[in-house]
Amino acid sequence: MSEAMLTVEDLQVNYGDFIAVNGASLSVPCGEIVSVVGTNGAGKSTLFDCVAGVVKPVRGKVTFKGEDITGLPAHEIVAKGLTLVPQGSRCFIRMTVEENLFMGSYTKKARKGYRDSLKKVYELFPVLYEKRNDLSGSLSGGQRQMVAIGRALMNAPEMILFDEISLGLAPTVIKDIYARIKEINAGGVTAVLIEQDVKRSLRTSAQCDVMLKGKVVLSGKSGDLTEEQIKLAYFGV
Repeated sequence: MSEAMLTVEDLQVNYGDFIAVNGASLSVPCGEIVSVVGTNGAGKSTLFDCVAGVVKPVRGKVTFKGEDITGLPAHEIVAKGLTLVPQGSRCFIRMTVEENLFMGSYTKKARKGYRDSLKKVYELFPVLYEKRNDLSGSLSGGQRQMVAIGRALMNAPEMILFDEISLGLAPTVIKDIYARIKEINAGGVTAVLIEQDVKRSLRTSAQCDVMLKGKVVLSGKSGDLTEEQIKLAYFGV
């Protein structure tokens, strides 16, 4: 495995009295694709939100490229090269595709190279160039997901967290988006995927982490984990 780009140590996140993430720890090697799988309510999205600065932890530590980023606001974490593609794409539906993409290049570093970044996004997703002047609200679900991924790429990130990007999409669209993720990774971007489809996760990722009740209960190379190991960890049986 490569040197870790992201490490999470003993992280706890609460929503009021409810403990959503309960002592989770994981390590993401530089340059790899890592998948985080688990049932609904396992704490996956909350873990991502905490790493990205959307919510703050009660305890624990998040380190990115050797720097402690625990509890930093989201805009500072984005500026350091870590971006989140949230579940459900969350585009600005009354803005055009290109306006949405520009929203991803607001950091000082990203603004300098936004033309090159925009060109790369359009090369990755040609349909977005065709629809660049269309309102995002008029797009299909798969196209909006492409906009969300493109918006994250406009920041020229070193790592992207993808939160269930296949949710509600047709199988052919999912296959295409996952192919694009492999291209993004091949271009030097470390990727972490939340996914409920375990088989797709194992096919796509070099490392798989299984969450249950707010903890990472199993971690290993995707090719080494057995179906029985994952089943036991996934369902806690």
